[in-house]
Amino acid sequence: MLAPLVKEVLRTASCTFSELDAVAVTIGPGLIGALLVGVSFAKSLAFGLGVPLLAVHHLEGHIAAVFLEHDAILYPAIALVVSGGHTNLYRVNAPGSYQILGKTRDDAAGEAFDKGARMLGLEYPGGPMIDHLAKEGDSTRFPFPFPLQEGLDFSFSGLKSALMRTLAGAAYPARDGHLSQQDNRRFIHPGHSAQETESSRQERSTFLSDIAASYQKAIVTSLIQKTLSAVKQVNAKSIIIVGGVAANSQLRHRMKEEAQRHRLALYIPSLQYCTDNAAMIAMAGLFHFEKGDFSPLHISPDPHLELAS
Repeated sequence: MLAPLVKEVLRTASCTFSELDAVAVTIGPGLIGALLVGVSFAKSLAFGLGVPLLAVHHLEGHIAAVFLEHDAILYPAIALVVSGGHTNLYRVNAPGSYQILGKTRDDAAGEAFDKGARMLGLEYPGGPMIDHLAKEGDSTRFPFPFPLQEGLDFSFSGLKSALMRTLAGAAYPARDGHLSQQDNRRFIHPGHSAQETESSRQERSTFLSDIAASYQKAIVTSLIQKTLSAVKQVNAKSIIIVGGVAANSQLRHRMKEEAQRHRLALYIPSLQYCTDNAAMIAMAGLFHFEKGDFSPLHISPDPHLELAS
């Protein structure tokens, strides 16, 4: 589908192949199959058109998403790249200048959302589902721990385990006391039960909203606390939040409050530029193009590529 997709994009943009000055492509990290398809196509296109090839790091693309809507960024900036596969903190001094300050030691925040949602019987992707449920929930009902409070690294595996223990703990309030472990499963997944009363439906709905809100609060609080610690460490003037989890409504709202409180500039892309998209790779590619940072056609994708200045 890639060839007809590119043709359709050019047609929609009223642009021809001969008008292209370069071809930007994600070189890594990511799934090797997807990277091979994209890089092979991009190299063929660049060779056929006789234009430069621009190899872009996937996370650099996410950071570049803010430049699609903001002409100037206050530096130094702290960039929180938070997605299904990454939860990293970078010091950004300029486009192309990145210093890693912290990263996840296990699950990324997006993975924590998706795995938590699966435990709750919610559909994929889990982040938007939990975000939606949490808006009606009581985030104080389940006091989940804020994971790995020391340093700037992240960890969400313990939080995921805490959710699992809570779901298996046979301690959900019911009209007639506590539920058994077997009832817990029926409570969360009512399809296992032949009948469900209006009262039990409301109880289940309230429970799911409360536990989603509590779980989300723990993840978002960890992201905010670490980001503010990084800001203090490097005396940053601004915060950049990018990646799929940057679409989370509570993260956007609370980070806006914190930025105002600490008198920091805050840059978060519009929702359409938070999840993976071609525009952010093109924006990062433009920075490479302006510096003459072209890549040879024999370059290979790297599924474990690190982002470096």
